[in-house]
Amino acid sequence: METSLDIARISAITIDLDDTLWPVWPAIARAEAALAGWLATHAPATATLFGDAQALRAIRERMNELRPDLRLDLSALRRESIRMALTQAGDDPRLAEPAFDFFFAERQRVDLFDDALETLEFLAARYPVVALSNGNADVQRIGIGRYFKASLSATLLGVAKPDARIFHAAARVAGVDSSAVLHVGDDALLDARGALDAGMQAAWLNTAGADWPHEGAAPHATLPSLSALCRLLA
Repeated sequence: METSLDIARISAITIDLDDTLWPVWPAIARAEAALAGWLATHAPATATLFGDAQALRAIRERMNELRPDLRLDLSALRRESIRMALTQAGDDPRLAEPAFDFFFAERQRVDLFDDALETLEFLAARYPVVALSNGNADVQRIGIGRYFKASLSATLLGVAKPDARIFHAAARVAGVDSSAVLHVGDDALLDARGALDAGMQAAWLNTAGADWPHEGAAPHATLPSLSALCRLLA
């Protein structure tokens, strides 16, 4: 485990959610399958026309092209994609709201990595912890909100990782300078490089054992697991 971490500097933790605390794509796949079932009951024409996840993702990509203003709001993007599908199929577009609400509730049913809860308990007992995500996971609905001082998203702030402004906002919420924050996340660019560029220390969760893909500064710690972070900070 490579590390040049200055533990004495750390006064707060920011941490990514999707693919750091749980695998995101199984949760999305389950939610999309559940949505397909909901549409079969409430909007059968839409279910027939867009009856599989691939068709729904295609219309979501089309909506992304039509509404670039929604690129940071994944919930709105999904909702309007559903509305477009309903409209194209001849179903009531007003069903987009309850359909999205059903999807969103299912999207929050994540399977935490085995060491995620013990890591959150460890961190929250020692530091203010701020969730920092480009996605739309809701830590309260997932049931882990008690571990966080705050949860910030690209939708809320209008900027997304790796933009330094979202990291600086998280530091302000934590009540510390950016240099006193350790950011933890799985994405080499969005998390590790973004945190480094924002003046934070960075711990890259690299369970696959990949090489650092960027030129210049490397993360202060490269972690094979979340539990390795606990051992490092103990």
